[in-house]
Amino acid sequence: MRAKFVARASKGTVPVHPLTPDHLDAWKRAASPAARRWVESARFAAKPAEIVVVPSPDGAPAEVLLGLGTDPNLWAFGALSSQLPKGRYQIEGLVDAADATAAALGFALGAYAFDRYRDVPEPDVELVWPEEADRAQVARLADSIELVRDLINTPAEDMGPAQLAEVVQQVGRAYGARVSVIEGAQLLKKNYPAVHAVGRAASPDRAPRLIDLRWGKASHPKVTLVGKGVVFDSGGLDIKPASGMLLMKKDMGGSAIALGLARTIMDAKLPVRLRLLIPAVENAISGNAFRPLDVLQTRKGLTVEVGNTDAEGRLILCDALAEACTESPDLLLDFATLTGAARVALGTEIPVMFSNDDNLAEGILASGEEVDELVWRLPLHAGYRRHLDSKVADISNTGSTAFGGAITAALFLQSFVDEGLPWAHFDIMAWNLDSQPGRPSGGEAMGLRAVFDFLQSRYGS
Repeated sequence: MRAKFVARASKGTVPVHPLTPDHLDAWKRAASPAARRWVESARFAAKPAEIVVVPSPDGAPAEVLLGLGTDPNLWAFGALSSQLPKGRYQIEGLVDAADATAAALGFALGAYAFDRYRDVPEPDVELVWPEEADRAQVARLADSIELVRDLINTPAEDMGPAQLAEVVQQVGRAYGARVSVIEGAQLLKKNYPAVHAVGRAASPDRAPRLIDLRWGKASHPKVTLVGKGVVFDSGGLDIKPASGMLLMKKDMGGSAIALGLARTIMDAKLPVRLRLLIPAVENAISGNAFRPLDVLQTRKGLTVEVGNTDAEGRLILCDALAEACTESPDLLLDFATLTGAARVALGTEIPVMFSNDDNLAEGILASGEEVDELVWRLPLHAGYRRHLDSKVADISNTGSTAFGGAITAALFLQSFVDEGLPWAHFDIMAWNLDSQPGRPSGGEAMGLRAVFDFLQSRYGS
């Protein structure tokens, strides 16, 4: 966690007053005439993440007003890390532990910077821990989200299947988890043919892998996470245009989020039997690349006709989902940067969720509202399953229509999930196109906080 927190206030600590527009008039009535004039001259209106620093007579900051807007959430506090002058600050007026924790987390996430390839100055803004904040929760969420952002921001040259596996092993060692990796031709021997087919065109040092992390007591409820780990997606023989490849280092965003969620679960010591499965591949082009209209075998035994090699994510996920179902987990969740159709439907900032279980879906949606992370459910409309019919195989990976692409992709995945097993699929952008307070442009852990809140509510003590 890059953000700087301190245990207590000291001489010169500057108070920060979070204000909604409705509370701004009350502050003005209580303020000194000079402070009121200063704030009015700055045209401060308590808009989200709007900041005004009120000076003392000697010019040093005397107090800070932070706008929360009409719908307060943690992101406004993300502006404090980057917009305040050097110093120590203390947030006033937080009403309960949940507000204090959210404010501290927003501040922490606002201090993030990707510094692998350049020097980034250390934050020089210190925040006194809000009195009732859950410090452990803030630290675990901030550290996990920073891990996710770092993984997604790292270029494919330095984040291939081998490097992704090493990060999973490092996280596993930190929490006493067991991690195994099936690599290259072993995928065929161990019956992960679709993962192998998608990744076989990459160079030998970037061979495909199935990464498998296990943690927790066998007697606890089984929770299995699956993350799409396409470290770079050229589109395969159905090659993307150059503009379509610019962000393809983020195509492993689902695996990064699944790993970040797994880390959060382990750090919180949730009483679950956790399993994390990441099929890690590069969708490359060479003489042995899989081709359009090839028919692939899968772990489940279903044959898949390849309608387009650029719909590779669902192909590697189908093997991992089939393996996940062999243990009949209490809950199965997968995360993937899967379709442009989901972005067309909801834009880039809202994770799309599909689920075969209404109670599961409603619980995750409620948790998203609770932690200010919107998730939106789209229907698994069974009537669209006909679009995935193939004349030569059990199923097509793309089907016969471009309409409803996020739904047909989810229906494809559902074909590899055992009936009756509670499952949710997240189709995510995993990337901020622009910078907002607490959410810099680049990789983003979309859906992590909402799902963790749900899991903590369901399984936590």
